Amino acid sequence: MRLVVHTPARTIVDETVSAVGADGTHGTFTMLPRHLDHAVLLEAGILSFRHDDGSEGLLAVDGGVLVKVGDDVRVATPRAIPGDRLEALREAVAKELRTLDEHQRASRAALARVEGHVLESVFEFEADDDA
Repeated sequence: MRLVVHTPARTIVDETVSAVGADGTHGTFTMLPRHLDHAVLLEAGILSFRHDDGSEGLLAVDGGVLVKVGDDVRVATPRAIPGDRLEALREAVAKELRTLDEHQRASRAALARVEGHVLESVFEFEADDDA
């Protein structure tokens, strides 16, 4: 079956696989070619896939949706980080989370500055009306 994993920015995986495993909202599952068409809401966690030669691929996914239709398995997720070993993947996820946290802190600081300027403008406007 063909596995395609998309994020909003790019396609992360587009490969032929023999099995896909992940954590859904109703538990852990493995999708095989003979399984019925299916849609699953994914939890944040590890999505694994096995190639026909027995090798395995890993992706850390930040939730999403997996849809199997015929021989196609498509995953849409906000973020995905590929890795070949769990330990390397754990380190990559930790690094991504640190970067994301830094961006969120910078965004909150920028928003606070904008809110401060808006409040200053409101107070200046009210002071001008009182005069």
